[in-house]
Amino acid sequence: MNVHPVFHSIGCLLSTLIATVLFAQDTNPKIEPLGEFELVQDGFTFTEGPTWDSASGALYFTDIPNTTIHRLDRNDQLSAFTTDSKHANGLMVAADGRLFACQMDGHVVAYDQKTKKAKLLVSQHNGKRFNAPNDLVLDKAGGLYFTDPLFRAPTPLPQEVQAVYYLSKNGQVTRVTEGLAAPNGIGLSPDGKQLYVIPSRQAEMLVYDVVGAGKLSNGRTLCQLKQPEGKSGTGGDGMALDTEGNLYITTNLGVEIISPAGEHRGLVVFPQQPANVTFGGEDRKTMYVTARSALYRIRMPIAGLPSN
Repeated sequence: MNVHPVFHSIGCLLSTLIATVLFAQDTNPKIEPLGEFELVQDGFTFTEGPTWDSASGALYFTDIPNTTIHRLDRNDQLSAFTTDSKHANGLMVAADGRLFACQMDGHVVAYDQKTKKAKLLVSQHNGKRFNAPNDLVLDKAGGLYFTDPLFRAPTPLPQEVQAVYYLSKNGQVTRVTEGLAAPNGIGLSPDGKQLYVIPSRQAEMLVYDVVGAGKLSNGRTLCQLKQPEGKSGTGGDGMALDTEGNLYITTNLGVEIISPAGEHRGLVVFPQQPANVTFGGEDRKTMYVTARSALYRIRMPIAGLPSN
């Protein structure tokens, strides 16, 4: 059968458009769990700060009001690493095995996992105590970024503003952002070229270009979080990244998944509102979530970004 050239051209154009749309949709497909969530343990007061130690196959997390850092071993046996954590919140295990912690009583410390002794790294900026260090991320230069919002802080705020700080390998501390609306979770892109900051009191999540160790530029909005019905201006809490650079942000709705370009890629819902999140397991595809009085886990399709 002969086809009129005009109709043939229209058909080719439609095929091209359909292929283009399908390709665009496939570039950022939805990220969904591989199964149902599992309740690992409950009975806590307020869980936070999960971090995975790949060397021992253990998960560390905090129970802030009870000043406890818990350790869940590879056999799911739970023990108290310390019961005098100074209200530790965010944790991170370094490649050398040290367990870094943000103590909301005003300090950033590093624990020796064997002796369980904490070494004070920093407690002041410009001669004044920090408000209440909340969460941290280690960089490849041997330093760390940490957030310092207002939760559990004295009033008036000792630092007067809420901001992000950088502690260099040689112990120098600098403020690297201006005042923010309760900066909370924090993370680095897989290549270390972007720093993500998760404020708790605004819907806009932030990203900065890292131009050197402790040097940021071009602060901007990465995305706006989805809001609970009837609410506005609610922000995030903790966050983790996967090996593809996607962000997993704990929000009022669950764990919201955001692409590096700021596009929404999914939402994982739990029985309680999540406070923080990390990846663990041998393949780092188990997502652990601290959610108020409980610890949950769920299998995900993309491996989490190692912290060490």
